[in-house]
Amino acid sequence: MPAEPQKVIAIDAEYLAGHRFPYQEDISLVQDVDLMAATPGQDLNWLEDVNLLQEEGVPAVFDRYSNSFLKIYFPIPEGREDEIARKVLIKHLESGNSYGVRLKEIHAKFPQPELGPWVEDTRTVGADWKPTVLEGWEPPAH
Repeated sequence: MPAEPQKVIAIDAEYLAGHRFPYQEDISLVQDVDLMAATPGQDLNWLEDVNLLQEEGVPAVFDRYSNSFLKIYFPIPEGREDEIARKVLIKHLESGNSYGVRLKEIHAKFPQPELGPWVEDTRTVGADWKPTVLEGWEPPAH
């Protein structure tokens, strides 16, 4: 009998990338993130919904662009939980490390900034979208 395939219940950013990112382990790499400067149109409403969560008992922030958790492995100062979670998320998005951002080049169906509106001078993707074709697949004859 063949082995059962691996079943993944929760997907985190490390699983998608195959490694951790330095800003998950070192608070000094996110301290200088300016949340106001990184927010398009100076509208913090979307960022206010980003909170520090827990994933498998580890502090984490949810990356809605890849539908995954980004775990945080450094001690978080008391009273700054949501601020640090937001800074880690912004660093992740600005770095282009979000799996959802990486998929934009192939799957974006309309022109949009690759790294999102929070990064100035990022290239535009999606201007020439074409449906992907699975190699070797032929549509069924009707």
